[in-house]
This record gives sequence, C-alpha cells and structure tokens, in this order.
Amino acid sequence: MSARPFLRAHLTVARVSNLPTVWTNVLAGIVAAGAFSWNAWWWLGVAASLLYTGGMYTNDAFDAPIDAVRRSDRPIPAGEVWRSSAFVVGFALLFLGLVAALHVRANAAVATAGASLVGAVTYYNVRHKQDALAPIVMGACRGLVYILAGAAAAVVLPLAVWVGAGCVTVYVILLTVIAKRAGPRAGAVVPRLIAGISLVDAMVILFCGSFWLAVLAVLGGAVTLAGQRLVSGD
Repeated sequence: MSARPFLRAHLTVARVSNLPTVWTNVLAGIVAAGAFSWNAWWWLGVAASLLYTGGMYTNDAFDAPIDAVRRSDRPIPAGEVWRSSAFVVGFALLFLGLVAALHVRANAAVATAGASLVGAVTYYNVRHKQDALAPIVMGACRGLVYILAGAAAAVVLPLAVWVGAGCVTVYVILLTVIAKRAGPRAGAVVPRLIAGISLVDAMVILFCGSFWLAVLAVLGGAVTLAGQRLVSGD
C-alpha cells in the first residue's frame, strides 16, 4: 500500500508548491517587456506551468535509479508513481507547454525561446548529477522563462527583459550551488531560497515601475513558502 495517496504522490513529483515562482517569473518577463496584460499572464502562466511540471516529472524519471539508493522516499522509487508514466507525462507536458506559448504568439522568437527552454530542462535532467555546469543550466532555465514570456508578449525584447533574465539566472545558479552543499540543512534552507526567486522577480518588476505587480510577486513567494509545508518542493 502506498505511503501517499495517488494525487499527493503526483503533486510531489510535480513540485506544485514551487509553481508560484514560475508565475512570478512570467509576470516579471512580461512587465519587463512593457507588454503586461492579464490575458497574456494567464496564458503564459499556463505555458510555463506545463513546462515546469513536465521538467519535474522527467527529472524524477531520469533520477529514479539514483534516488532508489539516496532518496528512496521519493514517489518513483517508493513505487507510488511508475517511472514509465513519469516519462510519458513529463514529455507530454513539455510539448503542451510549448504549444501553449505559441498560442499566445506563434513566431520564430517564441519557438526558439520555447525550444531552448525545453532543451535546457532536458539537458539538466539527464546530466545534472555528473555535470559541473548543471547549476548554470538550471539558472538558464529560469532566465529562459523571462525570455519566453517577453518574446510572446512583445514584438521586440527590450534590454530590461535580458537584464531581468540575467538577474534571476545568477540567483538560481547560487541557489543550486548552495542547495547542493547544504547537506542535512537543505530541508530548511532550500524552500526559503526557492521562494526567494519571487523576490528577485519583484525587484525586477519594481525596477520597471510597477509597484502593485511587485507586491503581487512578493505574495507569490509567500504562497510558495506556505505550499512547501504541504508539498515538498525539493
């Protein structure tokens, strides 16, 4: 009998508690592009959520043999989620996320940014256990969310989008390095660092002159921290 109900096991694989940080990445990207609208945020939030969730499923599927030794409590090695189904669901969500982004604006820039994000996610999932560049790739994944959102919301990407993408990339690189070195303290440190992604987004948004949307991004960080208490995000 599974230790977790079916739905909770899948929510754990999907790291749903971290999704608010993805939504604030999108928010910051479209604000920096100077093209904010609630409709764009909604559709791009859906696209980025699908891409993020697909990345989490494929991450756990690729990591299953190692997790069976080091993290046997994870849903796949615990027998709560089939590895084969995680691969199928993960890659299907990555594809649907790209389609959703192209639904907002179907052009070469969006296709390139989306394909680059899918490629970076997949590369990280396959190689991160043995690749010294893994933290950089992880950071680039978040930066590419900015680029994807900006490209889908605006015709031309202004400098602010690239600067914002660079800021969140550097932050996530540092987060990834710290998380790998935290050891037993990771359970206390990592959730706060993940929630901090939304604070970086808030600073980018505030720099672009949108106070209330920056407040919304801060709330995204708070929701992430609250969600981490219910579903682990690491």
